[in-house]
Amino acid sequence: MAKVLFRPAAYEYASLRRIIFDMMDSLGGVRIGKNSHVVIKPNLLCPAPPESAILTHPLIVKACVEYVLDRGGKPRISDSPAMGGFAKVIGTSGIKAALHGMDVEFREFTISESIDVGEPFNKIEIAADALRADFLINLPKLKTHTQMLLTLGVKNLYGCIVGLRKPEWHLRAGIDREMFARLLVRIYRAVQPEITILDGILAMEGQGPGKSGKPREVGVVIGSNDAVALDSAVCAMLGLNPHQLLTNRMAHESGPAEGAPEIEGEVPEIKGFVLPEITPLIFGPERLHGFMRRHLVQRPVVDRSKCRACGECRKYCPAKAISQEGEKIRFDYDKCIRCYCCVEVCPFAALRTSETKTGGIVRRVLKKGF
Repeated sequence: MAKVLFRPAAYEYASLRRIIFDMMDSLGGVRIGKNSHVVIKPNLLCPAPPESAILTHPLIVKACVEYVLDRGGKPRISDSPAMGGFAKVIGTSGIKAALHGMDVEFREFTISESIDVGEPFNKIEIAADALRADFLINLPKLKTHTQMLLTLGVKNLYGCIVGLRKPEWHLRAGIDREMFARLLVRIYRAVQPEITILDGILAMEGQGPGKSGKPREVGVVIGSNDAVALDSAVCAMLGLNPHQLLTNRMAHESGPAEGAPEIEGEVPEIKGFVLPEITPLIFGPERLHGFMRRHLVQRPVVDRSKCRACGECRKYCPAKAISQEGEKIRFDYDKCIRCYCCVEVCPFAALRTSETKTGGIVRRVLKKGF
């Protein structure tokens, strides 16, 4: 049976260590044996300090590493960052400093292994280290996500897709959010982490998951042996129907869990958590979809006062929909698939999502049936 553990917490190491150790014991960490190869997968999106609430906090990573070492295991910190380089991310995040002197390996996901996840995706390439680990610990961050609403336990495993294969899969899924959510669920089930522990002490709300989001104190650590159950419990904590998170809905449609998860601990009631506005990418009569996608639906836009023309968005865009002319970037909305990778990786929070005024009016009119 799935278990979801809620614990109030702060970034104070002695108390946080006790919480993490208790969670690990309760969720099956005792199965880690001497010389077990244990991969610990935090959220390492991009170079960012702990106070930005973009990455898994270094003290949570440290407590997990210490637990593995106490069990005689061999811990390895791994991920495939979207930008900035693995070495820079673990340095800027404070993780390398927090683990100084500990017998832990830092190794970026670089080698992939092809695995069949079923129709319609068939074989996809997933980090071999994640697939072959004796034990995998998933350490997501509680953050909003401009494409998928929230990035929690299931979404965090997308980091097991190596390097530029991530934007390639965004391109293949296109503007279909449900298809992308289904892909995320298949990746999660292929990797199947033994334990997921969510850092919700300092969360991110607003236009996450990158630097356009805003940190918010929530003060909770949540653990589970089932990331879908954890994600559903987080939605309930935030006052959402769990199926508002597409990964939950896709997981349920492909095979609902057997029975309700066992919830342990007091579930805090988080009011007013600011979610990103997510509008439909296509709506109304099918014959108008092409025009609407180009001119009416939500899209990435640039704040010229913040943009430094660094080119990160252009380099990462899977649809090649961004061009740069001198100090200005431009979007080709005919090509743009609205994956919002550009918003995610912008190091200066210069990009955001926005629905055109005309698009908002047309969508509301069509919804009323006028």
